[in-house]
Amino acid sequence: MQFCKKKKAIVLKMTCTIMKIGVHNRLIHPQYRTITHRLFNNKFIFGNEVISAKQNNKPIVALESTIITHGMPYPDNFETAIKVEEIVRQRGAVPATIGIIDGNIHVGLNENQINNLAIEVNGPKRAIKCSQRDICSIIAAGANGGTTVGGTVTIAHLAGIPVMATGGIGGVHRDAQDTFDISSDLIVLGRTPVAVVCAGIKAILDIPKTLEFLETLGVPVMTVGDAEAFPAFYSSTTVDNIKSPAKVSGVIDAAKCINIQRNLGINSGLIFAVPIPQSHSIDPSIIDKFIQIALDELKNRGIQGKNVTPYLLKRVTELTEGKSLTSNKVLIENNARVAADIAVELSKVSMNNSGDSGNVKLRENSGKKLNVAVIGGAVEDTVIHIEDPVVKRTTAAERQNVAAASPSYYRVSLVRP
Repeated sequence: MQFCKKKKAIVLKMTCTIMKIGVHNRLIHPQYRTITHRLFNNKFIFGNEVISAKQNNKPIVALESTIITHGMPYPDNFETAIKVEEIVRQRGAVPATIGIIDGNIHVGLNENQINNLAIEVNGPKRAIKCSQRDICSIIAAGANGGTTVGGTVTIAHLAGIPVMATGGIGGVHRDAQDTFDISSDLIVLGRTPVAVVCAGIKAILDIPKTLEFLETLGVPVMTVGDAEAFPAFYSSTTVDNIKSPAKVSGVIDAAKCINIQRNLGINSGLIFAVPIPQSHSIDPSIIDKFIQIALDELKNRGIQGKNVTPYLLKRVTELTEGKSLTSNKVLIENNARVAADIAVELSKVSMNNSGDSGNVKLRENSGKKLNVAVIGGAVEDTVIHIEDPVVKRTTAAERQNVAAASPSYYRVSLVRP
């Protein structure tokens, strides 16, 4: 606040500085922005391939690592992870397998790192199953973590990767009315703008309740292709033939949906369910029978929490004599293929859409006064000209009396340059 004399007037100059807020990162397509998250930027380690992709604006597909650490036995887990990455490359995108190693978040694990995680699947150095809630504790402990869908989506968003591929998402467990066991994948998807390509909800879960929960969270769920039925992981349909909430005809429409959602500023994720190829689809009634057997064993053994899903998947593999494991490999490879195609199409749409590139443009409106849009720092100068030569402190009652007696006693004109 500054005072200065100018002829017979005292000029009161007040300068108000608005806190610099910066351009909201939602305006910039995450695939084309660098990480500035102050809590995590020193904990991110990008693979060379991912760095090159970001520098050259190439599409990237995030891949989870629990399929390596908790989803399959060795060497199936290692071989599948490597094959999935190669499929993504063949489709014109760059794979970024996400995991935590020695307390550092890796976005783009190399082959040796994947192999080390895979070998320890049943060893003493087995990685911790890492959902969003576990990220900070695993980093603090300097431990290894295999990221779930929720953990991977969280890190992918921070790393600016808008598309992820997985086998199937977590959800509402059967008997959740008693156990309250609901995967945090759903909550993360409800508030994180990353598209997840999957074969639906894991068959071991309560699919109808999970779909209802996703609707409550406002997460768009769409099947890719012409099928009306919602897929059930190992099977192209659910045991009760549930219809999909919505569908897109192909990867181009899927990319458009992602782009539209981002342009609208909607912060939830999207789920694109891809039915398993019919040649490897298992009769849902058979799978359901085996799942029920595994669930009964689960209760008798008292297995709870994050150990439930790995146990059920392993037990179903045993009960199907390996058939479900084969289907699991096929569906994740198929999902990776579709996810890569969507990422490629999304990069085309985003590059052609200035609204998603971070460049804010004002529409021409000839002849009309436009309002000023301020992004970043702003300084507003307000100049008050006090026409009387003396400024004195008065009480409210005094001001009222003076104003009534002499309206010209205290006159202020407000000028904004």
